[in-house]
Amino acid sequence: MSNPSYVRSVGPGRLFRRWLMLVLLSGLGLQLYLVARVVMMRYVDPNSTAFERSQIVQILKSEPSFRWRQQWMPASRIHTSLSRAVIASEDDLFASHDGVQWQAIEKAWTRNEKAQARSSANGKAPKVVGGSTITQQLAKNLFLSGERNFLRKGQELVITLALETFLSKQRILEIYLNHVEWGKGVFGAQAAAQHYFSKPAAQLNGWESARLAVMLPRPKYFEKLPQSPYLAERAQVIQGRMASAVLP
Repeated sequence: MSNPSYVRSVGPGRLFRRWLMLVLLSGLGLQLYLVARVVMMRYVDPNSTAFERSQIVQILKSEPSFRWRQQWMPASRIHTSLSRAVIASEDDLFASHDGVQWQAIEKAWTRNEKAQARSSANGKAPKVVGGSTITQQLAKNLFLSGERNFLRKGQELVITLALETFLSKQRILEIYLNHVEWGKGVFGAQAAAQHYFSKPAAQLNGWESARLAVMLPRPKYFEKLPQSPYLAERAQVIQGRMASAVLP
């Protein structure tokens, strides 16, 4: 039987402190879990990412017989031209930064503040943007939802720093190339090479690699527009930059 005097003694202040402590401990537990998952990736190839799982669920709801395309390939079996093209297109300082391009984050923060001010005036939720590096993109795809808000961006930063702390740049790039989206249900370099060029990732040439790299910001859009003039022109630009791309 509970003691009424004890129940009465637990005032709002103490209940709030207990609740706050539980929230903090839960948050710490989540961070430790995510860090442990990252450390495991030094030795174990991840089978899937949170983003992939969310995509396949959405696709299978409308297309139950849809064929998922993905096959893990070690870095030694992905042509270096694709690594160069992706770095040239997505993150030219990948080999030297610590996972975050802070100047890009600062610019994005300024844009987000302006978006926040506009949203206060029109009542719409602001669109949160950020200057994402390859490591940040991998952090988001591995563990996070597609939702854009400041809390999710903060969690993305924590995971990004964990990836850079516990994994080598080569390993980060290897995981990224095996799990990045290249079309509807097409994930990873091997699946993309087979889907678009009917060849393994080890046999991609410079032009093919540049074309795949240019697709990355909007892969499902460009999948439907293979003859897009922008895609062809941008691929030429990236192909010209590939020789100077620094591999980790």
